[in-house]
Amino acid sequence: MSYLVVGMLSAIVGLLPWLVTGMRLPIQNLWASSTLPEDMPIALLPFSQYTITLIVAVVVTGSALAGGLARVTRAQHPRFALAAIVVGVLLVQVVAIVQTAVTIATGLREGPAAKVYLFALTAGTLAASLIGLLILVLIARAPAAGAVVAVSLAAVTFSGWLGALIAQPFDFEVSETARALLSATRWVPAVIVGLAVAWCGLATIGRVAGAIASFLALWIGPTLFTAVSAAVGTRVLAAYPAEMLDYGVQVFFSALGVKGGSAALLIPAVIVMLLGLVTRWALRRRSLQAALA
Repeated sequence: MSYLVVGMLSAIVGLLPWLVTGMRLPIQNLWASSTLPEDMPIALLPFSQYTITLIVAVVVTGSALAGGLARVTRAQHPRFALAAIVVGVLLVQVVAIVQTAVTIATGLREGPAAKVYLFALTAGTLAASLIGLLILVLIARAPAAGAVVAVSLAAVTFSGWLGALIAQPFDFEVSETARALLSATRWVPAVIVGLAVAWCGLATIGRVAGAIASFLALWIGPTLFTAVSAAVGTRVLAAYPAEMLDYGVQVFFSALGVKGGSAALLIPAVIVMLLGLVTRWALRRRSLQAALA
């Protein structure tokens, strides 16, 4: 029972950046009536085509946190502990998805566009939840190479999670502190990936492959989020799926370059990895010398 609670609490922590906002549903383009932002209904997830990154971040971060807790404590796990954690996470996320989908369904205008909109958001969030559960299991039980890749995938979303959490208590529009903190969150995934690779090490071919995959995730992941957000968030393309896809592909390949920004994350990630590996080697050497003394 305690592990079920661990999973549920982890999923709730994942939702924290949205929960602290008051959970008022974002203004919907297809809402049936004209409504002020403060009069929108309460929803457990920020369903909107403009908040795709945040939706993925809150779902995946909660799952990754549960996976980390499961790995740290796995020596004490009774039978079916991991299954209980997974069920706890899934329970919270399914309730959140269903409550939000029902809330939006009751307020959207009639018509095929509204149905497609709601279906796309619901299906996309369910897909993010399933990916998060896969990341949870990999972090909890996979060998080091698989776990480091899963951590790196989660790290890509963590920047958006942390940024959303910082933006709420601070007034981003006027606070220099908030702007500085939000700027710093951009580099957090690089630090996480560098530390994860250093923890994993490069002692085997599998671990080297895991490190390479982690750096690729750090490079491509933010670019993919940028492309999806740009395409889906362009309202004028909403009625033209082919043009929306083409625009997203253009943004993706454009953002892959140096000017896109995500390639720059590889530099601090490699530096952190090297520092971590050197520290790890020094600690092992000191331990060996102490044992021989």
